[in-house]
Amino acid sequence: MELSKRQEKIIDIVKENGPITGENIAEKLSLTRATLRPDLAILTMAGFLDARPRVGYFYTGKTGSELLTEKIKSYKVQDYQSIPIVVHEGVSVYDAISTMFLEDVGTLFVVDDKSCLTGILSRKDLLRASIGTQDLNVVPVHIIMTRMPNITVCRKDDLLIDIANLLINKQIDGIPVIKDTDKGLEVTGRITKTTITKAFVELIANDQV
Repeated sequence: MELSKRQEKIIDIVKENGPITGENIAEKLSLTRATLRPDLAILTMAGFLDARPRVGYFYTGKTGSELLTEKIKSYKVQDYQSIPIVVHEGVSVYDAISTMFLEDVGTLFVVDDKSCLTGILSRKDLLRASIGTQDLNVVPVHIIMTRMPNITVCRKDDLLIDIANLLINKQIDGIPVIKDTDKGLEVTGRITKTTITKAFVELIANDQV
């Protein structure tokens, strides 16, 4: 986050004199409290300063990079998950290929009659199946899909940074967000490499505001 010169001066004042009230900060800068209010709000929300009622502002001692790291580590799956694209385990490989193309996704989640997760289809799975001479209209996806328990899953309260590491380490394009039910694992969302990219682009964009 790029600070204005006045915001940098405010931080210096709080470092040297904190805890210090907003009125005293304004007095040192020869400005009104109302003029400083937006700057103090930005510095507090960004984490450079903290404020306590009837005490004043004090410096948190954290650098911009430390604050950025803290923000990244606070992101959860539920904040960024997107709608999952699912197919029934009985559909044909041909239909699965069509769905992947039309939905413009790299991973399909396969569910059973109870709408619970039973497998995953990647581009590689479908490409591998299409290379042979078999009729893709009659081959069901459950024949070629990756099955449980060889599927990496996540839950809504997981940290986004942890899921990003899973995507990298396991070299996969997407992970289903699941909810544990009596019937099995219900698919409630998805996290992909695109999701991670959007999250970090958004973070940097907001940080420059």
